[in-house]
Amino acid sequence: MAVVSLRSPLRDLADGTGKLEIQGSTVGEVIDSLERTYPKLRGWVMDERGKVREHIAIFVNGERTGQEAAVSATDTVHVLPAISGGAMQTVTQTQTRVPAADEQEEAELLVGTKKGLFVLRGPRGAQMKAVARQFEGQVVEFAVRDPRSGTYLASVTHGQDGPRVFVTGDVTTEWTQTDGRAFPEEADAAVERIWSIQPGVEDGVVWAGVAPAALFKSEDGGRSWLLNQALWNEPSRPKWAPGAGGLCLHSICLWPDDPSRLAIGISAAGVWLSEDGGESWRRGNRGIVPRYVPEDAREGAADLCVHNMHRAPLEPTTLYMQFHGGVYRSDDAGESWEDIASGGGLPSDFGFPMVVDPADPNRAFVIPLTGDFDRVTPDGKVRVFETRDRGDTWWPLTDGLPQGDAYLTILRQAFGHDGKSPLGLYFGAESGEVFGSPDGGGTWNTVAEHLPPVYSVRVS
Repeated sequence: MAVVSLRSPLRDLADGTGKLEIQGSTVGEVIDSLERTYPKLRGWVMDERGKVREHIAIFVNGERTGQEAAVSATDTVHVLPAISGGAMQTVTQTQTRVPAADEQEEAELLVGTKKGLFVLRGPRGAQMKAVARQFEGQVVEFAVRDPRSGTYLASVTHGQDGPRVFVTGDVTTEWTQTDGRAFPEEADAAVERIWSIQPGVEDGVVWAGVAPAALFKSEDGGRSWLLNQALWNEPSRPKWAPGAGGLCLHSICLWPDDPSRLAIGISAAGVWLSEDGGESWRRGNRGIVPRYVPEDAREGAADLCVHNMHRAPLEPTTLYMQFHGGVYRSDDAGESWEDIASGGGLPSDFGFPMVVDPADPNRAFVIPLTGDFDRVTPDGKVRVFETRDRGDTWWPLTDGLPQGDAYLTILRQAFGHDGKSPLGLYFGAESGEVFGSPDGGGTWNTVAEHLPPVYSVRVS
């Protein structure tokens, strides 16, 4: 009999037992016997076709394998939920002086939702008014304004027609669909979702990250797009594993004043670095610990589930990352990473959203969620956590946020800032609320509510 190792919630469906002796000569036979022995597990691991479900990972003695693999009585079979992701903002400003902000200054938010793009305007951090709604009934994954040209860009997914990038010079009027942003015919792939749009360093350059994990570049302000072939043809790609949100490239971290240096985050293929403008790529994963992988399989693991990643513009060698279980900082431009969550202060080191203060490389913000099977604010309290010492300590910012029976989910792109001083912060929840702070999280207000599920929030 092989030993089967289960984690919650599968463990809970097997009478709370984490290690079980199960009969079978192959992985498939073991899983079939497991489901017969514990009927509550039926359908959780295998689908109705008898195939291991897409978001279940099977390891035998630390090596990921399929259901046809042979097992013996000395083998341990780990049945794990495959790593998964949910739904970044980097800043290309290079000035060392951040302009002061009047708290009554007007702000404009681009809020992408499950049912269109909402344009909110009003005083910084106070109640705002929806002055426009675009792309009604369609998913707006992400929207951003290019500060160089004033052009707005939006990633829009139509239920039948798939994802597109649209541009406009006036966010309240008509938008124009762009060209390209599709895989060449020989790639035998289709763009499933556009996760992020990032204005570049050079004039006219815009980057887009999509699923399945690929990087597109535009040299005409986002009106036409070309696939980055080097990343698409990366030899290790067949080993890349998708998360629940798909195999998504969601974080694009540029180096101010140097277009040759890029860092990208992929769920679930880790951190990738380029020093030649994307002509070649290499991994930057040293120090990251994927706790969802058995210990004896972590060394050299490729399926690293980065949830969010940002570069500090004033100190470009500093990057911050929210991982699938862990918050990390890199001091060497993404080559290696240090855990900055294990010292305490955070109720959970799981989450998606993250902001880095563009004027202070020592300051960052996260919004923790409970583990990957619940994904709501811990203890029913909505708390933004801040560090001012590069992650050595964290403390909650709660004034004005719900602190009881509030189980919110904030997705990876739904937390942004305005780059001003004091820093304006804004985030939205799947429950339809948008919260804002005009003073770096010192105080918060509900700036909008009753919106569809919020996917992204950016200050334009």
